[in-house]
Amino acid sequence: MADISQRGDLAGHPDAMEMRARYTRMLKGRDVAFVDGPVFLIGLYAAVSPWVVNYAAAQPALMTHNLVIGIAIAVMALGFTMAPERMSGLSWAMCAIGVWLVISTWAVGATPSAGVIWNNVVVGALVFVLGLACAATAMRVNRET
Repeated sequence: MADISQRGDLAGHPDAMEMRARYTRMLKGRDVAFVDGPVFLIGLYAAVSPWVVNYAAAQPALMTHNLVIGIAIAVMALGFTMAPERMSGLSWAMCAIGVWLVISTWAVGATPSAGVIWNNVVVGALVFVLGLACAATAMRVNRET
């Protein structure tokens, strides 16, 4: 019977270079995915924020808006998790969504209260910053290849 308890180094394997190259290609886009968890949580919070901050009844248009935008952000985070190499271009769209969340407080809402303003400004700023982080990482990864 063959003794398989002795494990050798793979450096001498004839396909070692090809395996390293394949592994590098597979993990290339994963650098962008470090923000998927926080983006998903921010998207969920944006979706439920009208009920958390308690303006669902007073601002029905803004309630619907935040629900849709929050779901869109959460779906983008799922996309970053499932296919980061294809979704890295949408990181700039996430920046635009962050800016829109701030502007929409006055564009969609009618006489927003201080709580509504603070909520959308903070969530929009967080989405914008995470979008910038994701875009910077995607640009760095694309520059290295």
